[in-house]
Amino acid sequence: SSSATYTLFTLPTLDVLPYSIRVLFESSIRNCDGFLVKETDAMNILDWKTKQNNVEVPFCPARVVLQDFTGIPAMVDFAAMREAVRNAGGDPVKVNPACPTDLTVDHSLQIDFSKCAIQNTPNPGGGESQKPTAKLSPLKVQPRKLPCRGQTGCKGPCSAGDSSRNSGQFSAQIENTPILCPFHLQPVPEPETVLKNQEMEFGRNRERLQFFKWSSKVFKNISIIPPETGMAHQVNLEYLSRVVFEVKDFLYPDSVVGTDSHTTMVNGLGILGWGVGGIETEAVMLGMPVTLTLPEVVGCELTGTASTLATSIDIVLSITKHLRQADVAGKFVEFFGSGVSQLSVADRTTIANMCPEYGAILSFFPVDNVTLKHLKHTGFDKAKLEVMEAYLKAVKLFRNDESSSREPEYSQVLQISLSSIIPYVSGPKRSQDRVAVNNMKSDFQACLNEKTGVKGFQIAVEKQNDIVPVQYEGNEYKLSHGCIVIAAVISCTNNCNPSVMLAAGLLAKKAVEAGLVVKPYIRTSLSPGSGMVTHYLSSSGVLPYLSKLGFEVVGYGCSTCVGNTAPLPEAIRNAIKQGDIIACGVLSGTKNFEGRLCDCVRANYLASPPLVVAYAIAGTVRIDFETEPLGIGFNGKSIYLRDIWPTRKELHTVEEECVISSMFKELKEKMEKGNKRWNSLEAPESALFPWDLKSTYIRCPSFFDKLAKEPVSPQAIENAHVLLYLGDSVTTDHISPAGSIARSSAAAKYLTNKGLTPREFNSYGARRGNDAVMTRGTFANIKLLNKFIGKPAPKTIHFPSGQTLDVFEAAELYQKEGVPVIILAGKKYGLGSSRDWAAKGPFLLGVKAVLAESYEKVHKSQLIGIGIAPLQFLPGENPNTLGLTGREQFSILFPPELSPGMTLDIKTSTGKVFSVIALFENDVEITLYKYGGSLNFVARRFL
Repeated sequence: SSSATYTLFTLPTLDVLPYSIRVLFESSIRNCDGFLVKETDAMNILDWKTKQNNVEVPFCPARVVLQDFTGIPAMVDFAAMREAVRNAGGDPVKVNPACPTDLTVDHSLQIDFSKCAIQNTPNPGGGESQKPTAKLSPLKVQPRKLPCRGQTGCKGPCSAGDSSRNSGQFSAQIENTPILCPFHLQPVPEPETVLKNQEMEFGRNRERLQFFKWSSKVFKNISIIPPETGMAHQVNLEYLSRVVFEVKDFLYPDSVVGTDSHTTMVNGLGILGWGVGGIETEAVMLGMPVTLTLPEVVGCELTGTASTLATSIDIVLSITKHLRQADVAGKFVEFFGSGVSQLSVADRTTIANMCPEYGAILSFFPVDNVTLKHLKHTGFDKAKLEVMEAYLKAVKLFRNDESSSREPEYSQVLQISLSSIIPYVSGPKRSQDRVAVNNMKSDFQACLNEKTGVKGFQIAVEKQNDIVPVQYEGNEYKLSHGCIVIAAVISCTNNCNPSVMLAAGLLAKKAVEAGLVVKPYIRTSLSPGSGMVTHYLSSSGVLPYLSKLGFEVVGYGCSTCVGNTAPLPEAIRNAIKQGDIIACGVLSGTKNFEGRLCDCVRANYLASPPLVVAYAIAGTVRIDFETEPLGIGFNGKSIYLRDIWPTRKELHTVEEECVISSMFKELKEKMEKGNKRWNSLEAPESALFPWDLKSTYIRCPSFFDKLAKEPVSPQAIENAHVLLYLGDSVTTDHISPAGSIARSSAAAKYLTNKGLTPREFNSYGARRGNDAVMTRGTFANIKLLNKFIGKPAPKTIHFPSGQTLDVFEAAELYQKEGVPVIILAGKKYGLGSSRDWAAKGPFLLGVKAVLAESYEKVHKSQLIGIGIAPLQFLPGENPNTLGLTGREQFSILFPPELSPGMTLDIKTSTGKVFSVIALFENDVEITLYKYGGSLNFVARRFL
């Protein structure tokens, strides 16, 4: 209420700092405890301009987002921690995530059944079947006859008469049914295929789902988003995002780390966030900060106004291309300038989602008026919005649209003029040949002149203006070079941003209202990528207008872009062949080349959905939209493209009011209702998880077996054997492979002994909650090159016996004999995606230290986080220069007090002594190592 009072940290000296750095600064002040976050860290962030790239800073995000494959090991560790705390005499109920955590179960659905292509038509937004929300009054007409392709999933015939699109009647009004038969466009009463796939998902993953259900009941500070709700990113953006956190009347900015590289999408909403590895995520859940090098921040100034014909996709792809060329890898990107307000939140989140494409850590759009308007449409409480706006303005995290407002100082500034972004089409024979729309007429003329080749058709000059008359449906039409005979709107590749499909619909609406028509011989079709697209086209009231122009929904799935087009009318085919006409197809897909759509259509262009509709109305590609009308409307009036092209403002309004509002409303309902299977899934409510010893999915790992109340001085590693002798660039995928479980592997032997057949193995990803599988899968990559073996194989030598064994079997023997093991490696050890099991696996194999020439920074931190010492050869030294074979035994002594970056001595069984650097960079890393890693460090807090 307006009378409520709130507490916050005011940040008065921030005007020059980039907005994203302000979020880091606020977090450092709020979480300053003198140990994990020090006062010097806050001062370093405040002095960002001079300290960027030079110092490490801690960051405590407001929340964590997990998807199920990466989330299950984290939750299993928490369950195991409860067990260990109880065994050590503590209270297990106290073990909970310290940081609010949301886990979305979205990765386990597999398509086991498909019938009538139904699996491509998910319930639009979910929940129960909706009533039509079309703004137009539906017209009662007979549906057009569509050919049945003999699909057994169709529920009876639907050939009740035929109507021509020019008879002034609309095609059947398509209701917002969750599932449509893609060949008859009639509702499928029982979407049995979808239900069967969901049943398989629940059956195959029952153990995991029951474990998640138990987690949702017993842990505080964690919410589990059940299966069938939506993808992690969609749920994160549309449901979990707070923008401003409010905890007991204390306000602070929303921020997030997630176990997925596309977590960056939320930066489009003004929420600082990026993807990290599993061990860092667990550490954050336990209240530890994530560390990063204070980054450079590239200011990206958007100026000018985009061409009226440029769509959101044109703008997003153009900005992505600029950023890729500008070398923003490892940096923050932050957008400012007058052009930012022209981007909708959907555009912003799409640009932010592209971060992995151009290598930035994140692309930040501070909250502004566009964001607030969007949040209003997503059902945010009005009083909350007022508090949010007041708070963000008070702490200078609100971007003012006015040009007079002062911009922050950036490491460098890129300028992108939106005015330079013009719409293109691709063709006529290859997807990579781009043509600016305003050059289309002259470019097609050049293609007619050029020799036959990648662009040319070599038509004699005297034949370039030939006209072939043709009779069709009782009328005469004239075909000429450049005439369009196929026009297909396909949304499979444009689903990420509804505005382009809505643009096509709004353009169709204006065209029909102006009296424009599409010639009936043109094969027009509309093939949405999912039922969601049909849903929002219908709810925004544009679907009947698309139908009126002949763009009727023909189904869901690959259609025109893979050549699945109904044959052209015979009269048209004959006329094209007889006159040797260069006929054209335009479609909004991803592929085009000569003859792909139809053997007699030689020129094919890829265009945005609204341009496909525009060219269909024009009937030819030999048109200059600027100077020539699309056609003649009511009262003989010439109608130009500019007269019917929807403005960006119109599009944003329809997108926010029709698409966003309904999507959010339905997602909210889905979240609140859950679903029958999840709601009826039984799970225990005991504080400790009742581990099933027979389970092959969920096991209690042994990370906490030696949990003690006090830290111990680092123990010497005596007479260790080398488990593996590896070269340069060993990736986390070499260490902990993902994907299928090879039949000859140690993990396969374990599962076979448990009575499973290879068909039931599932993948390493699905079995991340079973440490027995994951440990056996460590170094099980068939491309692993161990110098002891001399060829790629997941094998090593057990030196005491001289046997060549699977890596797991050798490690198991060493552990039985009480012999510690280490790993020797070259440069860049631990490259690639940050996989938690790439550190957990070696730990469970008994690896005490890794000795490498250099490390991937993230992996080095993960090794410390699990309790393995990362050691580095002195500059210029390596096993070769030191004369090591790896067959020696190694003894490593630690002094009673470790200090950052200190050198240690290693003595081998041959009498050689050499020095290495212990890669502990600060006191926190040393403390974690002394406690046996971050999991043990935090577990002791609960004792």
